[in-house]
Amino acid sequence: MDMLILLFLLLLAALGWFWSDSMRALEIARHMGKQVCVNARVQFLDDTVARTGLAVVRDNLGRRVLRRTYRFEFSETGNTRLEGRLILLGDKVESVTMEPYQILPEADAG
Repeated sequence: MDMLILLFLLLLAALGWFWSDSMRALEIARHMGKQVCVNARVQFLDDTVARTGLAVVRDNLGRRVLRRTYRFEFSETGNTRLEGRLILLGDKVESVTMEPYQILPEADAG
């Protein structure tokens, strides 16, 4: 009976760690999605990202880490919804891709 309780507590701790790590990664992805959109001068829509993939992979040092894929939506004019994709390897951004969009000329300030 004691072993069963210990296994249950270990499982509960692992689930708690995974949830906490997932929330941290989600915030990193949301912040990076927003930053990419600011740099590209497009609108980051809905102020959110959605996880679309999860895998265990090895990083460049050979350690096992989680690779999380997120999608986000952006618009260059406010009339369209285009999709971007952001991949985190652990807590580092591995890549960001965005659907092709029209680069609009900057509005005159005066």
